[in-house]
Amino acid sequence: MDFEIAIIGGGPAGLAAGLYAARARRKVVLFEGEAIGGQAATTDRVANYPGFEEIAGFELTAKMEEQAKKLGVQVEYTRAGGLTQENRNFVIATSKGNFTSSKVIVASGVAPKKLGVEGEDRYLGRGVSYCATCDGAFFRDKEVLVVGGGDSAVEEAIFLTRFATKVGIVHRRDELRATKIVQEEARANPKLNFFYNRVIVGLKGDEALTKAVLKDVQSGALEEVATHGVFVYIGNLPRTEFLTGFLELSPEGYIPTDERMRTMRPGLFAAGDVRTKSLRQIVTAVADGAIAAVEADRELTGGI
Repeated sequence: MDFEIAIIGGGPAGLAAGLYAARARRKVVLFEGEAIGGQAATTDRVANYPGFEEIAGFELTAKMEEQAKKLGVQVEYTRAGGLTQENRNFVIATSKGNFTSSKVIVASGVAPKKLGVEGEDRYLGRGVSYCATCDGAFFRDKEVLVVGGGDSAVEEAIFLTRFATKVGIVHRRDELRATKIVQEEARANPKLNFFYNRVIVGLKGDEALTKAVLKDVQSGALEEVATHGVFVYIGNLPRTEFLTGFLELSPEGYIPTDERMRTMRPGLFAAGDVRTKSLRQIVTAVADGAIAAVEADRELTGGI
């Protein structure tokens, strides 16, 4: 199971890396433990990717996947459970066995951050969700809350108005962080209402979620809001647990790289949301993936 370039993660960064590595006629394998496309695939609509005025995230990443596979990228649907190095080769441990590769590009992405409140785990799948595109249809004609104030939170809240009778946005600050054009669309939607300066401190119900306990961050006052669902968009955590002890990470768990996507370990690259960077978007992820693949290919040919 020897490869020249192994890619861990099948989101936009990983797929772009696979595309460029395959075009260089390298023997490439890509590992994905969940669904190809990553978080981008669960986005209802993408309106800021050049060349597409608007496109569903699933459709965009499906096109990337198809293109990569046509060029010969071998996709293994298994999660990388560990990464080690023997001599000059990397060893990727998976449920399908160990794979070896000369170069590795980590594009494992991020996972949604949890609220960390009482009731969150209990009502997961019974009112608590981290993906509006996945679960929104289950809340038809019901009232729901979305937690967060960034682009993802507000865009998914807008998406949920297709199904829910009312969607509340719970945000700990007194104004949203989403881009202005997204904010304008949200404020114009009659189904949306806003809970500013609020955080959720608890979730209640019986077999399913029925109430969220909100706390005013300024006064400390508590209130219970009836809701059938809570969708959480308060940030992400890097998927780097398999690198613990193998690679030095940032205090937050992200992978530091240089502008050529090289990590502190020779032959190991990182691309996309998993690396330390200022902007995490699909367009920056695919750029990272392209650079990482080109640099890996250059090293394989003896370039520096």
